[in-house]
Amino acid sequence: MVRPGKPLRPTVSSSVAFTVDKVSIGEVTLLKGRVNTREVFGLPNSDLVPGVYEGGLKLWEGSIDLVKALEKETQTGNISFPGKRVLELGCGHALPGIYACLKGADAVHLQDFNAEVLRCLTIPNLNANLSEKPPSVSVGDTEVRFFAGEWSEVHQLLPLVNDGETDKKGGYDIILMAETIYSISAQKSLYELIKRCLAYPDGAVYMAAKKYYFGVGGGTRQFLSMIEKDGVLASTLVSEVTDGSSNVREVWKLSYK
Repeated sequence: MVRPGKPLRPTVSSSVAFTVDKVSIGEVTLLKGRVNTREVFGLPNSDLVPGVYEGGLKLWEGSIDLVKALEKETQTGNISFPGKRVLELGCGHALPGIYACLKGADAVHLQDFNAEVLRCLTIPNLNANLSEKPPSVSVGDTEVRFFAGEWSEVHQLLPLVNDGETDKKGGYDIILMAETIYSISAQKSLYELIKRCLAYPDGAVYMAAKKYYFGVGGGTRQFLSMIEKDGVLASTLVSEVTDGSSNVREVWKLSYK
C-alpha cells in the first residue's frame, strides 16, 4: 500500500525502457509515454490491481477527452491558466497537467497513487513534452511538483490545501482528473480531498469520466449524486462523447455554489 511520505524529487527511473508516441488531440499534439507494466511492477500488462496498481501506466480515453475540453474552454475564454495553481489527481501520463504547463499555469502539481508511475512515466513524459514545446511557449516559471499517495492521506503532503470557506488564499484554482471515479469505494475519499484542495470561492474542477463503469460500479451519475446530496459544489456538463454503441464519456465542471 502506498502512503504519503514526502514529495518526490523530479528524477527519472533509468531501469525502465521509456518510449514516446505522438497523440493528436484536436488542434493539440502531445507526446504519450510508453512503459511496460511488467518492468515497472513485475505484473502482466493489466488495467489495474486494486490497492497495488491503479492503472496509471495506461493512457485512458478520459485524459484525451479532458485535454480536448480544456482546449475548447481556453479558446472560448471560459478558463485561463496563466497565474493559476493546478492540481491533477490520478495523473498517470499527466496530459491534462502538461497542457496546463504549456498554457502558462503558475504551478502544476501532479498526484498519482503509485510513486513508480510518477518516476517511470509521469516525469519522463513531462520532460519529453516540454522539450518539444514550440519556441513561443515559455514554461520556465511554472512550478511542477510530484506527489504519491492515497486520496485519503495525500492532503498531508500537498502544499495548497485550504481551511474551508474562510481561507481566501489556500487551495488550487483548478483541479483536473480523468477516469478517477470508477471505484465506488474510493469516491468518498476523492471527494473529501477535492473539498480540502479546491480554492474558495472561485476554484473549479474539471472531471472526465465514463457515465458508467460496468463491472466496478462507479461512474459520473453515482459520483454526481453524492455531490448533489452534499450540497457544496454545483456541476455543469462541459462535453459528452457518444457514438451510440460504446460507453458514454463525459467531462464535467464542478464549482462552489
